[in-house]
Amino acid sequence: MEEEEEDYMSDAFINSLQDVRPGMSMPRRVKECYEKEEKHKEANIKNRQQKLKDVEKEKRDTKLNEALGNENKGFALLQKMGYKKGQALGKKGRSGIGHEEMKKRKAEENLESYRRKIQMRKHDEEQAADDFRMRMKSKREEIRLKADLSKSQRACMLLDGQKSISTPREAWYWPKMNEQEADEEADEETEEDEDLVEEELSMMKTWNRTAQGILQKITTDHESTIIEIFGKCIIPGLLRAKILTAINIAHI
Repeated sequence: MEEEEEDYMSDAFINSLQDVRPGMSMPRRVKECYEKEEKHKEANIKNRQQKLKDVEKEKRDTKLNEALGNENKGFALLQKMGYKKGQALGKKGRSGIGHEEMKKRKAEENLESYRRKIQMRKHDEEQAADDFRMRMKSKREEIRLKADLSKSQRACMLLDGQKSISTPREAWYWPKMNEQEADEEADEETEEDEDLVEEELSMMKTWNRTAQGILQKITTDHESTIIEIFGKCIIPGLLRAKILTAINIAHI
């Protein structure tokens, strides 16, 4: 009896075959060792790349710190264009052409304007002092005239009393009774007012000279000189503010 041919399409043929998987199955420990070795190789490659970058950076910095010699064609060309050794490349300032001159001229104009204001203020202060002096002089003359009139009236009343005259020929020949005491007090106050006026005028002159002297120094001396002056004399708050303003303008 002839052997029957195997049916390659049947399940029996498939089940009779051995289960052979591709590759080899490795133990877990061997697999971990293999992964560690791969990671170690990758780390070595990265370290070599990093070291190479450090070496390149060090060489680059060394070359950049070295000055170019005259044999360098580019350096020789820069020297012909006006470059000097040790000078930085590029523009020094950010201002445009003529801006610095305009800024300097503006500062000089501001300083000159401030000087004119100081001169005008000085003239106004002198004028105010003269006006004050004239007013006080007129007031003193008026007080003196009243005192002379009062003395004359008292003298007339005294002479008329010696002649037993009880009524003056004119009412204004004699002082009024309530004005007589006031005139006596006015004589005493006149001398005190004159001393007070002279003292005020002297104080105004002193402060004016102090202010002008300090403001004059501002345009010629340093700020340390002004501070030194502040330590030597007492200066009012308004004058101190003027001086500090002048310092700021002088330093523009």
